[in-house]
Amino acid sequence: MNTWLLPDGINESLPDEAEKLEALRRHLIDLYATWGYRLVMPPMVEYLESLRAGMGTQLDLQTFKITDQLNGRMMGVRADITPQVARIDAHRLSKGDKNAGVNRLCYMGTVLRTRSDEQGGSRSPIQVGAELFGHAGIESDFEIITLMLETLHSLDVNDLVLDLGHVGIASGLADHAELSDQQKNDYFDMLARKSIPEIDKWVSEQNFSPSISDMLLALPLLSGSVDVITTAKAKLKDAGKSVLDALDHLQNISKLLGATFPDLTLHIDLAEMRGYAYHTGIMYTVYLPGRGACIAQGGRYDGIGEAFGNNRPAIGFSTDLRTLANLSFETTALVNSLSINGILAPYEMDDALDVVIDDLRAQGEQVIRQLNKVITFTPTQQGCNRIIEKQGDDWVVVSL
Repeated sequence: MNTWLLPDGINESLPDEAEKLEALRRHLIDLYATWGYRLVMPPMVEYLESLRAGMGTQLDLQTFKITDQLNGRMMGVRADITPQVARIDAHRLSKGDKNAGVNRLCYMGTVLRTRSDEQGGSRSPIQVGAELFGHAGIESDFEIITLMLETLHSLDVNDLVLDLGHVGIASGLADHAELSDQQKNDYFDMLARKSIPEIDKWVSEQNFSPSISDMLLALPLLSGSVDVITTAKAKLKDAGKSVLDALDHLQNISKLLGATFPDLTLHIDLAEMRGYAYHTGIMYTVYLPGRGACIAQGGRYDGIGEAFGNNRPAIGFSTDLRTLANLSFETTALVNSLSINGILAPYEMDDALDVVIDDLRAQGEQVIRQLNKVITFTPTQQGCNRIIEKQGDDWVVVSL
């Protein structure tokens, strides 16, 4: 047995990658702080009831379960930090007061999942994100989406495609059509799989009115540029007020984003069902051209705090630190510049040399002390572009 093998999809980071991830972590936490988002650090494990509260069965399937040896209760290793942050807002910060005001929180930490989101992907991503609690308007939608885009732009990740949807359109149409629970499940499943032929066959087998049938058939085809919202308003004009309000909301947020980010490609998908089980409003996903998997995602999930005794509006986004590190040229340049910016100090035991080394380290310099009198590896091989040498009675730093 190869005892050095790790389980499939479980990651570790060697120095080069670890330093890159740490530089990126510091950058993002500092960025979020300038927006007023305060850092929280939820625990790695919690009781299952807390971890899966309001998040649907998919998260439960992604959660590793363990038994608490102290009391026999079932615990889970977190597969998503979002419900943990919602618990912190609802129970610890707002203390059960739904009118406690706005809380802006950010987080970063490893999560563990039973399966990866994509073939051959990681089951232990480093999840990073931001959540805004206590506001339900378009202003908070716009702020969170803007912060998500700024996260990527700050790392020189551009040419972004933002996919926008709204869960209220499909759910509102289903309510207007008075679909039974089984019909709703069947229809939403086909929407999620984008199976147009199945939807056509299914609608023809039901006893819907011509108007309802036309709208159910139209919905999966309503995707494309922002102009598709205008088309949707015409095709779904009889779908009820909640659907039309959702379309107005999408149109307004699209205008704001288009004016603020003129280089952003906006794609509208009115039949998007990702995260339908817990999202309650707008949903968004960021892609890069030529890359199949998304690089950031989020949405509105009002009501998640109800499970923790405080039903408050909530919206947020999340991404994976390793994905960002692989995409970010700026972070790579930063770490590379740091990795060959050290100072090599000689082996000699000398009080004056010790003082110089201590002063340099106090200034934030990286000082590596030789372990032998003979230099086995060159300064460059040890990540140094300067050395300390004795000139007369003084120890001085000399560039190579």
